Amino acid sequence: MTSNMSGKVVVITGASSGIGEATARLLSAAGAYVVLGARRLDKLTALADEITAAGGKAEVVQTDVSNRQDVEALVGKAVEVFGRIDVLINNAGIMPNSRLDQPQVDDWERAIDINLKGTLYGIAAALPFMKQQKSGHVINVSSTSGHRVRPTSAVYSATKFAVRAISEGLRMEMTPYNIRSTIISPGPVDTDLPSSVTDPAVAEQVRKIHEIAISVETLAETIAFAINQPETVDINEIVVRPTAME
Repeated sequence: MTSNMSGKVVVITGASSGIGEATARLLSAAGAYVVLGARRLDKLTALADEITAAGGKAEVVQTDVSNRQDVEALVGKAVEVFGRIDVLINNAGIMPNSRLDQPQVDDWERAIDINLKGTLYGIAAALPFMKQQKSGHVINVSSTSGHRVRPTSAVYSATKFAVRAISEGLRMEMTPYNIRSTIISPGPVDTDLPSSVTDPAVAEQVRKIHEIAISVETLAETIAFAINQPETVDINEIVVRPTAME
């Protein structure tokens, strides 16, 4: 894996925990330079210190992906420090599931702002540099909920369906610039994502589903697999489910 990873500059949102944190550890151990964004600056700093102590290179920027300027600053830090951006991993997300007839409108807006607009902000910030380089890789974390809708998941699924649509459009439009586009669609993963569910009854349902969750390290390995392909190969979508999932 390390042969195509060494020296790559990788920007990761939602890097303070879960999939983002595990991916930062794995890629930096393989030789990538990581630029980490999340709202929890203390956790980001602790992770960067750990990576640096192990001989890696890491930068941090406190980032709320629902704020376009924050995302621009995150990508800008990568270019400022390392001179380029090779990979953008749009990983930040929330899952405040609820029924449509119990309108949690504030939750809906947060899901759209973070899951959908945050992804678009990342793309908007990274593409000018990637186009100039005529190389790059955008990895967008969607979900199996972006493939099907269940009761209480309508708004969350809508954001994740949209992420898949944006990723495919990006793939087609950026072909002349040698920019790759990958969608990672995981089923239940052992992260703190279920904690973003504000409806108590739905939260209990989600907790039960996550009893079979796969590890964040598995998702990190999946992301590394996509990055590590030859530049002439674009892994467009990977769906990762627990074996026990229906």
